[in-house]
Amino acid sequence: MAGGMARMRQLPAWLRDLAGAWVFYSVLPAWPGIEPGFGRIARFAPWVAVVLGGLQALLWLLTAAWLPPLVQVCLVIVLALVLTGGLHADGVVDTADGLAAGPRALEAMDDSRVGAAGVQALVVVLLLRAGGLLALAAVAPPSVVAWSLLLSAIWGRISPLLAIARFPYLRERGTAAFHRQGRGPLLRELLPGLLLLAALALLVLGLGRGDPRLAWMLLPALLLPALPALLLPGWLGRRLGGHSGDTYGACVEWTEALGLLLCGLLASALAAVSAAISAAMSAAASGAAG
Repeated sequence: MAGGMARMRQLPAWLRDLAGAWVFYSVLPAWPGIEPGFGRIARFAPWVAVVLGGLQALLWLLTAAWLPPLVQVCLVIVLALVLTGGLHADGVVDTADGLAAGPRALEAMDDSRVGAAGVQALVVVLLLRAGGLLALAAVAPPSVVAWSLLLSAIWGRISPLLAIARFPYLRERGTAAFHRQGRGPLLRELLPGLLLLAALALLVLGLGRGDPRLAWMLLPALLLPALPALLLPGWLGRRLGGHSGDTYGACVEWTEALGLLLCGLLASALAAVSAAISAAMSAAASGAAG
């Protein structure tokens, strides 16, 4: 027994941190044979998102042929909440209550009671996510929706890394204060997530060789969620004077929801433009034939 514990402690620190990220950011069973570490787990949150977003994407693909899109959206949103144990959704609620409380922000965020602002914020986030998915489902094949779920989940977990690096932690003894302990330069913390995105970008380009139209539809899913991922940490940090575990979770949820919404809006706009061009060409052809 002692020998087994010693071998677990000799495992690379990054592997133990990856196991810790798996335990902290999901409710999935812990890895056997690896003692999780919690020193720098935020850098591996995007890797955990591959599984969390991948399971949502798989659910979408498996139900695309026999369920209405609205039911699919509901199931995917419920699955996302279940897989994380509502960890990030709780951050949305508490952060909104803090923003609404003004100078008493920290006190409101610590209060276990849920305020009206928190309830409204969570409803808005869920509606935005649902709207983005429904807009995508109306004009894009299931594979594009699945990819969008996966990529928005990854960008959602990159967003807190910017908050951790750029802003102070609001609570000296907060439950998420360990995220700032032992962290390295921002680029080093971002490296696992950036490598993951680079690998997925190469995969998208590979798909484009067989179907260029599919690759062009996937590019927005790869890039658009970056906008809220980059902007939200700065906005929240300036409003509150720093970040906490709650705001880290809020960054995840808002990035995912807004990323999906942006993808849905762009896909809908392009589909409308394409339909208008096709109609105009058809009308022109009919006129010429007449």
